Amino acid sequence: MASTRVNPTRMELTRLKKKRITAIRGHKLLKDKRDELIRRYLDLVKENMELRRKVEAGILAANHNFVIAKAGMSEETLNTALMAPKQGVNLEVEKENIMSVDIPSFKYKTRTADAADVWSYGFAFTSSDLDDAVASLADILPDMVRLAECEKSCQLLASEIEKTRRRVNALEHVIIPETEANIKYIVMKLDENERSTQIRLMKVKDMMLDKAHGYTDKIPTD
Repeated sequence: MASTRVNPTRMELTRLKKKRITAIRGHKLLKDKRDELIRRYLDLVKENMELRRKVEAGILAANHNFVIAKAGMSEETLNTALMAPKQGVNLEVEKENIMSVDIPSFKYKTRTADAADVWSYGFAFTSSDLDDAVASLADILPDMVRLAECEKSCQLLASEIEKTRRRVNALEHVIIPETEANIKYIVMKLDENERSTQIRLMKVKDMMLDKAHGYTDKIPTD
């Protein structure tokens, strides 16, 4: 329904037509953005599920090895072996832009590239189960980092999808229909004014002819 506050002028009609063109173009762009965000989101969700299963399985295996190691070693020996970690990890956070959404990109570097640096103890007084547990945790570190990256990215993309969806709905169901209704209202008013002006001019012409020549071009009443 057209707003009663719309000024039915040709200038306002031109402005509303430009607004409608911009709104339609923006609606298409936002729909394309929403569809691409959803596609990226679904890809990340699928990867997130696979990584979570893999990480949970790795942590479960590591815990199982830790339980077995604890059963075969004294608590004091186990605590001493794990007291001071040998390897260090430095995590760097970068950003990647996906459809105007900045998602995190985690990069990590270990203190040394030697895979054997994960064991901070000697092998003489510890069990092999402890070695397997530490190695299992070291192996799943890349997947854990990637999992954190995927989960945060999914949260950010889901938020942006919801915002984009609301904007698309606002354009599709409110702004564009309202603008078109206002355009139709102004066109109707301008046509009505034009017909009224034409009738007034014809009446003036009849009056002038009648005064000048004594006859009138009658306006058909049918």
